Amino acid sequence: MVQTKSRHRGKMTAVWLIASLLMVCLMGRLVYLMIFCSEHYSRMAEDLHQRERTIKAARGRILDRNGTVIATNRTVCTISVIHNQITDKDEVTNVLSNALGLPRDDVRKKVEKYSAREIVAVNVDKELGDTIRNYRLDGVKVDEDYKRYYPYNSLASKVLGFTGGDNQGIIGLEVVYEEWLKGTNGLILTQADAAGVEIENAFEDRVEPVAGADLTISLDVNIQTYAQQAAGKVMEEKGAKRVSVIVMDPRNGEIYAMVNVPEFDLNDPFALNTEPEAGAAVSRQDLLNQMWRNPSINDTYEPGSTFKIITAAAGLEAGAVNLEDRFSCPGFRVVEDRKIRCHKVGGHGAETFLQGAMNSCNPVFIDVGQRLGVDQYYHYFTQFGLLGKTGIDLPGEASTIMHRKENMGLVELATVSFGQSFQITPLQLITTAASIVNGGNRVTPHFGIRAVSSDGTSVRKFSYPIREGVVSEETSEKMRYILEQVVSEGSGKKAALPGYSIGGKTATSEKLPRSLKKYISSFVGFAPADDPQVIALVTIDEPVGIYYGGTIAAPVIADLFKNILPYLGIEAEKAQ
Repeated sequence: MVQTKSRHRGKMTAVWLIASLLMVCLMGRLVYLMIFCSEHYSRMAEDLHQRERTIKAARGRILDRNGTVIATNRTVCTISVIHNQITDKDEVTNVLSNALGLPRDDVRKKVEKYSAREIVAVNVDKELGDTIRNYRLDGVKVDEDYKRYYPYNSLASKVLGFTGGDNQGIIGLEVVYEEWLKGTNGLILTQADAAGVEIENAFEDRVEPVAGADLTISLDVNIQTYAQQAAGKVMEEKGAKRVSVIVMDPRNGEIYAMVNVPEFDLNDPFALNTEPEAGAAVSRQDLLNQMWRNPSINDTYEPGSTFKIITAAAGLEAGAVNLEDRFSCPGFRVVEDRKIRCHKVGGHGAETFLQGAMNSCNPVFIDVGQRLGVDQYYHYFTQFGLLGKTGIDLPGEASTIMHRKENMGLVELATVSFGQSFQITPLQLITTAASIVNGGNRVTPHFGIRAVSSDGTSVRKFSYPIREGVVSEETSEKMRYILEQVVSEGSGKKAALPGYSIGGKTATSEKLPRSLKKYISSFVGFAPADDPQVIALVTIDEPVGIYYGGTIAAPVIADLFKNILPYLGIEAEKAQ
């Protein structure tokens, strides 16, 4: 009995000790929380009773060189619901479903979802958003937002690019200049009770948004429109797959226009403008990517005879040829075991180098390439900047596809000399041509000119490198003369324009595989020939019927220059 009582007292003592220890621990924890962690938990309690909503910043506008707005914003609304604040779920569900044209079950799920804030719809027209706000439904929030809007719809679509649902740039200039255009969002902080219901007339913290900077670019809406009309016209007339036009100031690389038809609607960028080819297993996303692709910079092609500008400049610069050098064209050249033909089957006979350029004679340019040799030709290919990218301020620029120097034999040298067996982008071709005729300065093609903050206090002017001495001024002057003769008396006659001196070069290149007999017709032209202030390149992909560059591409440049030269203040010479 005594032993039993003793054991019982022992147990009670142990329990008391454990309870006392737990009490001490709890008291210690309470003191710690109250004294040392009070500030932390005070902030947490405050956070639990705050509701945070974002105020979207207006995205900066994009303006052309004359101040014309080509990308701006439209006010739209975001409709959301706050579960704890809704007093009549059926009314909210019915009103939002009917007003927004959404399935009732989908709206109901959002209304009944227990969350701080559930978004029901975005990019709602402001007028409809105001209508929903005027219902004054408990728990329904209508916040104003911005949606990108392009006043000219498809104009320069593959240059400007577009934004996503979050108003962030996806392609084109919109993504390249995101840092300047995006702005900084603001915040609204409101007080709520323990149930999450906003307290009426409670203090509200507000951090105002900062709008993005306005971006001024070199593109000219009027020149872009002229070029797009000219490209669309020849595309329709020739049943071409696509047509691209680039117009640039050869003196500084500013791009006046970059057209790639068919363009797409910037205000509805997910609406396909083409159908997949019969039997082609292509996904919708692949078709969209193809539609958004900018062939002027993203795709490479064999330039054909327009590349003879580069061979001629290299030959003149190296002293391997001069304008009066004599050549003979029987209609072909045999290089090693290859018989390489001229476009004129019967040949051009005896001709000078100048005449060979005017005739776009392949054997003459093969001879110039052979005189230079692989090492020297490759040297000029590199010096002219053809192995690198142009550095344009657009995403996805493709690189030149060229033979490795050690793999370049006499046959490869011969074909490269007249623009075959390698590939470059249209932008690379026009940039290199500009560098050769502008006095020898390698320019960086670009659009961005400046970004100005929304309050006008900050201005960022963009600058781009220019590399001098690509060719000598003497070589540049000779090239301007040669290319003027090509237009006035040679293969580029259809680019001639009364009252103006035009320089240029034609090309007709056969696409791979050769067996398909599909071609790209092109022409690069500049004016005035003795002092180039504008240069343009048109490429016509897979024209139907007559496909010679001198026949179908040269007139496009003449038509374009007829409109834009007077517009740029380049006066026609009066007839004597």
